[in-house]
Amino acid sequence: MEKAQQALTENLVMMKLILCGSEQPQPQPELVAQISQEVYNTYFLVNIVDNISYVDLERRNDFVEVFIALLKLQTGDKHETVDHLINEDEIVIKLVKGYESPDIALFCGKLLRECIRHEPLAIIFFERDLIFKFFEYVEMSDSDIASDAFKDLLTRHQASCFKFLSANFDRVFQAYNRLLESENCLLRCQSLKLLGELFLIRHNLTIMTRYIGKPENLNIMMNNLRDQSRNIQFEAFHVFKVFVANPNKTKPIFDILLKNQQKLVDFLSNFHNDRSDDQQFNYEKDCLIEQIKELSG
Repeated sequence: MEKAQQALTENLVMMKLILCGSEQPQPQPELVAQISQEVYNTYFLVNIVDNISYVDLERRNDFVEVFIALLKLQTGDKHETVDHLINEDEIVIKLVKGYESPDIALFCGKLLRECIRHEPLAIIFFERDLIFKFFEYVEMSDSDIASDAFKDLLTRHQASCFKFLSANFDRVFQAYNRLLESENCLLRCQSLKLLGELFLIRHNLTIMTRYIGKPENLNIMMNNLRDQSRNIQFEAFHVFKVFVANPNKTKPIFDILLKNQQKLVDFLSNFHNDRSDDQQFNYEKDCLIEQIKELSG
């Protein structure tokens, strides 16, 4: 094992020098082409990922640098390493599964976020249903490791994400609503904030319209408005206002708002009144109260 670790250390250091260069010399295209071709021919990436739990922290960081450098390789419009990972998508699948092992979750998360930067690789997560694994991982994780990649998947490549959300709407938001009802307050707050960001993306207009047309979603948001956590209340407010502001409310949504009209007005009139310096919030709250007051059967 010591010999293997030493050999890996030497090889990774050499690869970093070739792919990234040192402070002065720039990477030499001929050497870069040779080393990258060896990486593809010898299945180097999948071998490292398979055995990363045996590699020490410093070598893992070296490999992250090598991986990032490889992903940047481009000849014209062709991204060699991206194409390699598409053909060998088991690497991406193994990295996703790495979230299940606390000792390598951080490492796998770094590499996955680099993969997601490239739309052809992000599409793998949608086409292979890997994104649904993230719903599980963000629920069981006590950190932001999986949450960061999850957010990138849903917001970075907007057209591809919209296509996926449209085709899998019910399944996606059934899973998403579980996050919005989680007992983990931090997870619930992050999920509410991300949902608000998703609704601001122009591509997602029809997704937003479908979501705010369902009464069960409004009920979830109203429950979060009354949560003990002020942060959860605040993030829920920014989603709740979309239900109210929708000029084409479905009848179930309209009925719920009308039934709770006075309660909502009273509640919002005293909602986060200590945010006197937040002019945008107070303006939106006042508008929301007026819109609710104007509801009539």
